[in-house]
Amino acid sequence: MIEDDVQGWAGTRRWVEGTLAPGERIACVRALKGGWTSQMRRLDIESDNSDSSDDGNSDNGRNGTGRYSLVLRSFVKPFYVRHAPGMLEREADVLRLLATRDIPAARLRAVDARGEHGEHPSLLMTHLDGGVRVQEDGDVARRVELLARQLAAVHTIEVYEDQRPRAWQAWTSPERVQVPPATERPELWERAVTVIGRPAPEHRGAFLHRDFHPGNVLFDGTGAELAVSGVVDWVETSWGPTDLDVAHCSTALALLHGVETGLAFADAYERAGGTLTATGEDHLYWRLLDALAFAPDAEKVAVPWRELGRTDLTTQLLSARLEEYVAALFERYA
Repeated sequence: MIEDDVQGWAGTRRWVEGTLAPGERIACVRALKGGWTSQMRRLDIESDNSDSSDDGNSDNGRNGTGRYSLVLRSFVKPFYVRHAPGMLEREADVLRLLATRDIPAARLRAVDARGEHGEHPSLLMTHLDGGVRVQEDGDVARRVELLARQLAAVHTIEVYEDQRPRAWQAWTSPERVQVPPATERPELWERAVTVIGRPAPEHRGAFLHRDFHPGNVLFDGTGAELAVSGVVDWVETSWGPTDLDVAHCSTALALLHGVETGLAFADAYERAGGTLTATGEDHLYWRLLDALAFAPDAEKVAVPWRELGRTDLTTQLLSARLEEYVAALFERYA
């Protein structure tokens, strides 16, 4: 299907077309589901001598047949448009770096971080095979292990000091935490807020994805053939404690698949060779610092997950799981 230019990206489309090789054109445009911060489009590219019966593509952009696919990320929400220059340039820098690393990431094609050439700030990159898997099925345990292995690999990326991404930033603070209004355990939330009110524990720095969770990892295959085919959304890449990346994925898994799955992720990460810097109650700090950023109801993560078929993730269910997860963290680490 061809998307109508009336939808507000005619200028951005012309910018994309200007990056293509002579004789190439956008043949098909498809909206991609599962995004929250950005509008994502898959662009299928054909050349004048392409074989229209071949719709394959590869992660380096071209497959030798004259037909391949690209992905266009555009910031359209006012908050992200304001912050687009820093965010998209940061992602572009990370994709350039990852092109020389053994991480399944897209390759950068072009970036218009300020929206100077189209309607919205945008980044153009190669398309990766596979898709997001967030369903409840027999592959959940295997996906958790693969997620842990992939995250451990991200944390081994070595860079010179002047190549390091920005220092990590907390996504909430004691004064910003919103306690769920319907909670029957306000003392639990007050206790959790107190924990994150202390200074951040000492930690070793590492290369962080910073938004690593099941919605940003692509999978191919099923069962024994299941494998990670890509890691996407490097906008928040940072330098900081590995515990923070592990905490973020753990929270997401707890919301998606239940508290036990969320708690199990750190163990899977260490089995995969990952190293957590926290000891004792410091684990609790990093876990709660992430979990409390989702309060009061984790609704923002539910929207893209529902688009991917998880209509069972109601506001009530997510609120209950978040509270159960916070309580379980105290039971394990306090």
